[in-house]
Amino acid sequence: MSAMMASMMGASPGTSSSSSSSSPPSIASTPSIPSQPSSLPVRKIPGSYGWPLLGPISDRLDYFWFQGPETFFKKRIEKNKSTVFRTNVPPTFPFFVGVNPNVIAVLDVKSFSHLFDMEIVEKANVLVGDWMPSTKYTGDMRVCAYLDTSEAKHTQLKKFSMDILKRSSAIWVKTMVSKLDTMWATIESDISKSGSSNIIPPLQQFLFNFLTICITGADPSTSPEISKAGFALIDTWLGLQLLPTVKVGILQPLEEIFLHSFQYPFWLVQGGYNKLVKFIEEEGTEVIQRGEKEFNLTAKETVHNLLFMLGFNAFGGFSLFFLALVNALGDDQNPGIQEKLRNEVREKIGTDSSKLSFEAIKELELVQSFAYETLRLNPPVPLQYARARKDFKLTSYDSVYEIKKGELLCGYQPLVMKDSKVFDNPENFEPGRFTEEKGQELLNYLFWSNGPQTGSPSESNKQCAAKDYVTLTASLFLADMFQRYDSITISSGSITAVKNAN
Repeated sequence: MSAMMASMMGASPGTSSSSSSSSPPSIASTPSIPSQPSSLPVRKIPGSYGWPLLGPISDRLDYFWFQGPETFFKKRIEKNKSTVFRTNVPPTFPFFVGVNPNVIAVLDVKSFSHLFDMEIVEKANVLVGDWMPSTKYTGDMRVCAYLDTSEAKHTQLKKFSMDILKRSSAIWVKTMVSKLDTMWATIESDISKSGSSNIIPPLQQFLFNFLTICITGADPSTSPEISKAGFALIDTWLGLQLLPTVKVGILQPLEEIFLHSFQYPFWLVQGGYNKLVKFIEEEGTEVIQRGEKEFNLTAKETVHNLLFMLGFNAFGGFSLFFLALVNALGDDQNPGIQEKLRNEVREKIGTDSSKLSFEAIKELELVQSFAYETLRLNPPVPLQYARARKDFKLTSYDSVYEIKKGELLCGYQPLVMKDSKVFDNPENFEPGRFTEEKGQELLNYLFWSNGPQTGSPSESNKQCAAKDYVTLTASLFLADMFQRYDSITISSGSITAVKNAN
């Protein structure tokens, strides 16, 4: 599944403008986003679902084959002259029986923000749209990601997740740096032997070992098999669940026939998943007992939610995010950015890894901005969904639309985050976009975590429990890199050279 991971990150992180990459853009014209404007006209939602069967199949072929996801949505914005419209998204017929592909697309920041107002939308079973992967992949239960905030179990599991992160903060940085030592040693060895190192295997090995310790309390080093192959087991488990919804980029029509037409059965990964379950049960006893005693969860609920949190939320998200970070560092359109990041790290923290901490990272304005800008253009989860909890009026910049209870809303984040009414030069990767006061204001409009960057995760919303850990960990990754090296050279997804710090 590493090939699928690489293909998902195939899109360029964007190009930088000719202005200095350390200077934030002007946001003098950035609009506020009130929940209910008073004077906008009510407009019928444009667009169409097409003929039954034929419309969804046609849209599916456009989405995966003829256009690709971003062009798919762009062309429909142009056709409907609106960022809010009706369309279909995969998966669809013929073998996804009972799945309704009809959605209302919301593709500007203002309309998109409705997806996170839990008073008007609900999130039960819509993580990847109207279709939900079989619960066999998650221990025959709906894990927290598939629960709505109105469900009592969601409150228990969200509190449990936030407690895990709070407790892990004591070992997070130390564990991360220790596992990075191994990752970079592997990369340097690969470069010495063959002249380059494919970043994906050592990166995922590092992420799996580091995150497993911090989230589950289980140390993969106690099991040679899990330590060596755990990340590959999670890759395969993740990949088979998501294949019907992801453009992989292999030869068509083979991709449509074999990857997007049906869900792969769980038994293909059952052996590997059960190995992970057994490992957590045996080595993560402290966390499991805490789930049972302090949060009234069963051992089974605790284990399968821990695995989903580790594999889907943490490992899967960080794999995509960190690959995007590395690719952005090597982008020819970001000249001099490594030097600027290196200078900031060494001026503010120095080269002693023992000085790395969450508090120290908060002083690295450009490093954090670089991480935010990477998330803006490369959100690990590109599609967000929500179902109308009741009838309500949805607002965009120029119109109001009537949404009926039960209708499914869909936002494509990579396009929403290029909203020209919010971001100057939105197609460009500008490393310093989120620096200084104006850049901090822009964080109100940076969506990637089931909510804005300035939001706060709680049991009453669906915002990522680790929202702040993600951005700080990405910044730690960059700071550690530039403590070790003056520069790294990246080519086609591989690191071909590293220059050790003087």
